[in-house]
Amino acid sequence: MSRCMRTTLRLEDHLLAEVKKLAAETGSTMTAVIEDALREKLARRAAPQSRSKVKFTTFRGKGLSPGVNLDNSAALLDLMESER
Repeated sequence: MSRCMRTTLRLEDHLLAEVKKLAAETGSTMTAVIEDALREKLARRAAPQSRSKVKFTTFRGKGLSPGVNLDNSAALLDLMESER
């Protein structure tokens, strides 16, 4: 048997309106809608975050130039502007 505990939530007006609307549309209660949303959020947080590898398309078969760091946009912009 699961135990429930009463609590008070403070929700922004527009968020509360969306919860009420969804509960009415689905024939559910506001409690059920909020519980489902919390379960989804917690499940996503608990799921391992795997990143798929990205394959960059290169031209002329040379790939990236040595020293190019695609995570550093400022350095990349400097490099591109210096080639002009």
